[in-house]
Amino acid sequence: MRRWSIVLLLLPAALAHAQTPASGSELLFREVRVLDTARGVLGPSTDVLVRGNRIAAIGDGVQPSASARVIEGRGRTLMPGLIDVHWHSTFTALPQADLLAPDASPEKLTAIVAAESQRTLLRGFTSVRDAGGPIFELKAAIDAGKVQGPRIWPSGAFISQTAGHGDMRQPHERSRRFFGKPSMAEEMGATFIADGRDEVLTAVRENLRMGASQIKLMAGGGTSSAYDPIDVTQYTFDELRAAVEAAEDWGTYVMVHAYTARAVRRAIEAGVKCIEHGQLLDEETLALMAERGVWLSTQTLRPSTEALDPLRREKRKPVIEGQARTIALAKRAGVRMAWGTDFLFEPALNTEQNAFILLLREWFTPAEILRMVTRDNADLLALSGLRSPYEGRLGVVEEGALADLLLVDGDPLQDLDVIADPARNFAVIVKDGRIVKDAD
Repeated sequence: MRRWSIVLLLLPAALAHAQTPASGSELLFREVRVLDTARGVLGPSTDVLVRGNRIAAIGDGVQPSASARVIEGRGRTLMPGLIDVHWHSTFTALPQADLLAPDASPEKLTAIVAAESQRTLLRGFTSVRDAGGPIFELKAAIDAGKVQGPRIWPSGAFISQTAGHGDMRQPHERSRRFFGKPSMAEEMGATFIADGRDEVLTAVRENLRMGASQIKLMAGGGTSSAYDPIDVTQYTFDELRAAVEAAEDWGTYVMVHAYTARAVRRAIEAGVKCIEHGQLLDEETLALMAERGVWLSTQTLRPSTEALDPLRREKRKPVIEGQARTIALAKRAGVRMAWGTDFLFEPALNTEQNAFILLLREWFTPAEILRMVTRDNADLLALSGLRSPYEGRLGVVEEGALADLLLVDGDPLQDLDVIADPARNFAVIVKDGRIVKDAD
């Protein structure tokens, strides 16, 4: 959050584990089986050489330098790092009550968020697309090596209409436009409440100015917001089009939160490139998405948890009911699909980030799932174009690709369950050519 920025950027280096320097360094994975995420097969035993932050060579008899660190694969699986394209780095680390507590300490909250970021990386998620919230200071701290965490594609503050899904005002807080005072959520960098073309343009450009790699708008009702029913369509075509134009001028794209066909069709016509959620879509709308090349970034939601308040549990019911049908229809229609968790305000749930991948087995084979959470998710990240914060290819183990790698005990194609227990089965985790976990 903006008021946390100085605290976060000055976090002691002790928060990060020691990392192998990437510049000029070499790692050799000897006798590993490389997961081909495109074909869904494990290759024969081979060697993989990492130089700096890139995969330099793959093949038998690769010769490293005398100073290279050698990791014995012993026939284990080497695969790309996992990617979560709907992650909320701040909101997943903290209960809502802690964020709103009058005695909340920036130092305490910052330390919690930083620690959760480290745990995310140690679960094997080497990249995330942050789908909205205060994020820029955390990303800067990670990139500077002050905090350990995944690569972050930041969206910045949610952009929402008044009474939209991102209108996080408390009951006593009144409209900034009429009464002149920003809400607490706006001051914290969590959201922009923007109405009309001009305000939407300003909100988008503010996020781009801060370093957003893509823009997140709320185009329909949500389950974690108090004011808007699920069926509500949010933002006019002109407002959505304004956001798309501003993003396209910067070479990037808009993603929207939406469940219903009406909201999604309006967003598609406005030029939106990615739909988040979409569990209430019909066949016609999914066919339109496939035709236009619009992504569906879906989640595998469980019916409920004890942490959800009664209002949120009730609002989620139709979304849960529509989930199985919509994902099956989207796959049949040929919609490009990505996956993320979308955990909010339930920190205890974060330990199940990997396990939620397994819920995709209702619709996809293990090979399809592994491709989705690596290669396909990386393709979605690449939509940011020149606004992407990191140069290089992800989601593959290929020469020239970025060295985000997992050495896995077991064959996830035959037993997908191995990725659900990273503490036991991820022997080595490498991000950007640096070893961040070595339990070998």
